[in-house]
Amino acid sequence: MPNRAITRPLLLTAVAAGLAIAGARAGLDRQAAIARRRIGKPLGEDAVDADRVWRAGQPGDPVDLLLVGDSIAAGLGATRRKDTLGGRLAKALAGHLGRPVRLRTAAVVGAESSDLAAQLDGLPRDYRPDVVVIIVGGNDVTHRVPVAAATAALRAAIDRMRGVGAAVVVGTCPDLGALRAVPQPLRGIGSRLSRQLAEAQAAQASQAGARVVSLRRAVGPFFHIDPDGMFSLDRFHPSALGYRRTAEALLPAVVDALSDGRGDAAAPGSPRRPGAHRHPPAPTATAG
Repeated sequence: MPNRAITRPLLLTAVAAGLAIAGARAGLDRQAAIARRRIGKPLGEDAVDADRVWRAGQPGDPVDLLLVGDSIAAGLGATRRKDTLGGRLAKALAGHLGRPVRLRTAAVVGAESSDLAAQLDGLPRDYRPDVVVIIVGGNDVTHRVPVAAATAALRAAIDRMRGVGAAVVVGTCPDLGALRAVPQPLRGIGSRLSRQLAEAQAAQASQAGARVVSLRRAVGPFFHIDPDGMFSLDRFHPSALGYRRTAEALLPAVVDALSDGRGDAAAPGSPRRPGAHRHPPAPTATAG
C-alpha cells in the first residue's frame, strides 16, 4: 500500500507533464502553420543570378569569390543582381582591393548544412576560389537538425576549402527572433535555438581556421529595429538594404582572410591571380 500511495501521485504527475508537453508541441505546430501562411512564397525559389566579374575594368586578374550555403548566400529577396549578397560583397571587395572580383554562387535556396558538400561537389574540379563565404544554419533550426550534425557538416566544408588553399569566412546563423511573421512563443524559441547554433558554428569555424562573423550581433539589431526596411516582401529573407548591411558586416573579415598568408591578393595590378602559386589537388567529396 505505501508503494501504491507513492506511485499514484508520481504517475499522475508524469501523465500531466506528458499532456503539457503534447499540448505545447501542438501549440507550436499551430504557430508554425500560422507563420508559413503569413510568410508564403512570393519570391519563388530562385535567386537573381549575380555571377560575373565585378569591376572588370580594374587592373589585375580577378580575385575568385565563392558563396555557398542557403538562401541568404544565394541572395533570395533581392530583385537586382547588384543587390544580392554576392553582388554587393563582390563589388565592395573589388573597390577595396582595386582589382576585379569574379563571383561564383553555389548556394541553394532552402539548403541545410548537410547540403554544403553537394554544393562543393558541383563545382568544376579545377576551380580554386581565393576566398569562400559560407552562410548557413537557418534551415537547420527550422528543420530541427541536431546542432552536432549541422556543425560537423560545416566543419567538413571549411576543411575541404582550406585544404585547397582558400580562405574561408563563416557568417553564423542569423537571429530567427527577428522574424515578426512568426508568433510568440515560437519566435522566442527560434531565437534561442539559432543563437545556440551560431555559437557552435563559431567555435567549429574558429578551430578550423576560418574567419567568423556573428550575423546575429553584426546585423541582427538592424532587422529588429527596422523590419520593414530590412526584410523583403516575404518578411523572411533580406531586402536590398538587408543584404547591404550584411555585406558591410562581412567585408572586413573577407579582406582580412585574403590578407592572411596571401599578400598578393591585396596588391592591385598583380600580374598573377591570387593563389596562382598553389597547386593543390582537386576537391574531393567529404562526408558530412
